[in-house]
Amino acid sequence: MSTDQPTPENDPFKKGPEPPPYPGSGAGAGGPYGGPGGQGGPYGGAPGGGPYGGAPGGGPYGGAPDPLAGMPPLANRGKRLLARIIDGLLVGVPISVIFYGATWGSNPWNDQAKSTSLSIIIAVVYFVYEGLMLTSRGQTVGKMAMHIRVAMLENGAIPAGRPGWTRAAVYNLPEIVPCCGFIFWLVNVLWCTWDDPYHQCLHDKAAKTVVVSTVQ
Repeated sequence: MSTDQPTPENDPFKKGPEPPPYPGSGAGAGGPYGGPGGQGGPYGGAPGGGPYGGAPGGGPYGGAPDPLAGMPPLANRGKRLLARIIDGLLVGVPISVIFYGATWGSNPWNDQAKSTSLSIIIAVVYFVYEGLMLTSRGQTVGKMAMHIRVAMLENGAIPAGRPGWTRAAVYNLPEIVPCCGFIFWLVNVLWCTWDDPYHQCLHDKAAKTVVVSTVQ
């Protein structure tokens, strides 16, 4: 057996040179997206937090972070329904009375053409009403009465501008389309009964909104 010892130059187990550090790495350095190292998700919250930057930690979703962490409580579905009924009466009753008077007392619901016209008018007025209310304060009168509000899923802000109008349009305007519009509307409003984890209807998904309680 040879007693020769390997020299440093030909030592097969010698470690190679260390690779250069990632630019900006080191203690306290930022991550690849400019945030502090090892901190915050895409919204600046704690690691693994929900869309509102909630605290990390596992939830009921297979050990993954709870997607509801940091959010206000989701609105009760019953309160959402009652809010829609209040808004529907608030908009529909006055318009029906005005339409009834404008047609000289004839019942518009007994005339197919008049009933279609009335339905279209109500849908358009409700769209404008809801769009204005959501983009300005995130609540309609019905939602204020039920202590719930519409918030952006990303950060909880009021759905000002396009999101608020998109939400109002997807809820109201399909009703104008004969037959198919009602089917879409029905599927839309029922969607929140099986949607998890945010209980969104299709108009929520289109606008990236969620309905939450204003009572903590």
